[in-house]
Amino acid sequence: MRRLILGALTALAGAAILTTSGVSGQGRVDSSGVMTPDGGVPALGSYKVPKTPWGEPDLQGTFNANDLQGIPMQRAQTVGARYRLSDDEFKQRVAQRDQNVANDNSDEFSLERAEEFEARFGTVGGAVSPPPHWLERSRAVSRVSSYVIDPPDGRIPELTPAAQAAAQQRQQAQAARRRALNGIEADWTTDRSNYDRCISTGVLNSITPKIYNSGSRIVQGPGWLAFSNEMIHETRVIPTDGRTNVGAAVKNWMGTSVGRWEGDVLVVETRNIKPESPINGQPLSDEGVLIERFALADANTLDYRMTVNDPKVYAAPWTMRMPIPREESYGYFEYACHEGNYAMPNLLSGSRAEERRRAEAVKRGEKIPEYVEPTRGGGAGRGGAGAGGAGRGGGRGN
Repeated sequence: MRRLILGALTALAGAAILTTSGVSGQGRVDSSGVMTPDGGVPALGSYKVPKTPWGEPDLQGTFNANDLQGIPMQRAQTVGARYRLSDDEFKQRVAQRDQNVANDNSDEFSLERAEEFEARFGTVGGAVSPPPHWLERSRAVSRVSSYVIDPPDGRIPELTPAAQAAAQQRQQAQAARRRALNGIEADWTTDRSNYDRCISTGVLNSITPKIYNSGSRIVQGPGWLAFSNEMIHETRVIPTDGRTNVGAAVKNWMGTSVGRWEGDVLVVETRNIKPESPINGQPLSDEGVLIERFALADANTLDYRMTVNDPKVYAAPWTMRMPIPREESYGYFEYACHEGNYAMPNLLSGSRAEERRRAEAVKRGEKIPEYVEPTRGGGAGRGGAGAGGAGRGGGRGN
């Protein structure tokens, strides 16, 4: 209960200081290091980074991606090659943020009306997700038009024919599984997403902002860098001495990473990601590699870039960028999700209870309705925004 109250107070405190300008004590999402005067992307590594006592560029700090909420992965086609939103486009993003905050703090919400609230506002609030007042929203709304910066139009290249066919097969298999379950939530844990199961959200989704817990932290030592993501407690310890990566037989949820310094930029090659841990919805192939670049855009902004180079999946490589503000006062807490993940046993026991109810109904001669595919996305219960389920410092359901 104490952790739940702390999470609620944190979210409410964040809502109380919402503004569309920079916040004291942290970096600014649209600082001069983030955008050039003409609204473009500054050259990587243009800021002179201070050195650690052992002589490497010092990237250490705590960074908060909340202010990057609302930025789409790929750019709206109407925006074209512009990295900076127009005044009208920016006003629309601010208005959406303000509407989200109003929904979060609505006096209409109650636990008894959670599912109704979720259906009306299209956000978390349902029976298996946190209450809306836990949510954290952007304070300094960004003018960045998309995460993708290359190709210049901000659009992700098309999938290869083989990748398209594989994606269609996965969708068909998932649909067939839902039909087989016939409305039952889960036969076993594997019927739920990695997010629901508190396993991992992968390399990309662990750094992009979520409904809360969007912090990242860098700690360095001679020859290594530890990069931690608050959402589902990921930490990668990355050697920075230029060594080669391990063989392809070693695979895990966040891949295997090795780094090298190119001036003030840390270049990290990440390979060997399990296919169950996709990047932007697509599994990385055996030829795929993520080229991550860590630098400082200015003293208070982490310039993080990821190039996805996978010729078996995409027609061309593409690069995304996240200018994440430094916020040393940010409360970076343990995301104790797995230890308190009551959703999984509750979903499974609820599914078994529903199976027993149906069996009794069949004995009485009643017909069980066939499953109908929903017309709207599955929300938190299908691994959506609220499926992580842990508030600040608390496990799911605490």
